[in-house]
Amino acid sequence: MTVAQNADPKELQRFEAVAGQWWDPDGPLKTLHGMNPLRLRFIKDRAPLAGLRVLDVGCGGGLLAEAMTAEGATVTGIDLAHEALLVARLHAIESGLTIDYRETSVEDLARDGADGSFDVVTCLEMLEHVPNPASVICACARLVKPGGQVFFSTINRTPKAWLTAVVGAEYLMNILPRGTHEYARFIRPSELAAWMRAAGLQVTTMSGVRYWPLVHHFALSSDLGVNYLVTGRRDTP
Repeated sequence: MTVAQNADPKELQRFEAVAGQWWDPDGPLKTLHGMNPLRLRFIKDRAPLAGLRVLDVGCGGGLLAEAMTAEGATVTGIDLAHEALLVARLHAIESGLTIDYRETSVEDLARDGADGSFDVVTCLEMLEHVPNPASVICACARLVKPGGQVFFSTINRTPKAWLTAVVGAEYLMNILPRGTHEYARFIRPSELAAWMRAAGLQVTTMSGVRYWPLVHHFALSSDLGVNYLVTGRRDTP
């Protein structure tokens, strides 16, 4: 594996530490489990997955990768967290699913000649954890076919997001491990859209995500103030 520069060792260690609990719906990644059906539905509504070749960037333990595979997609999942990938591979075997998991960065995959190899690229809950999110976006754009779609999700850099995703989720309700998020790395929708356009992606959808902590329920919203999902389409030649 090529050593990737666009990675924060502390972030990788944080996700390595919870790898063994990745598939525990009541564990430290409970919010990902709760959000996953919404993420999958958002993708399916815009890119019917059956028969498509999909790349899941920052796949972690495989929650989204397995869900998309079950919908009939041929999925490649990439991540730099070694222990999380071991969990993902084992769980896929236990689930009877075939998923191509690779320990590599999206930039390295793009450099290795995989340009335009995928119908869909997903990169969810990752951009706020890397030093250079624009580099990830550019590589995702290279890897999707012309006319193909790229899906991102991240957290807006607003006081509301700081209160909700950091103070509330990590310190008051303890539904996320403390230190999961760094406010300075949150990304405004205008910043994400600008990076996407610079990479040759046309922004087609932006939708907020609303969360009700008492019932652990997620739903799409017009409010982009905290979590939000974005769809982009690669320009055709």
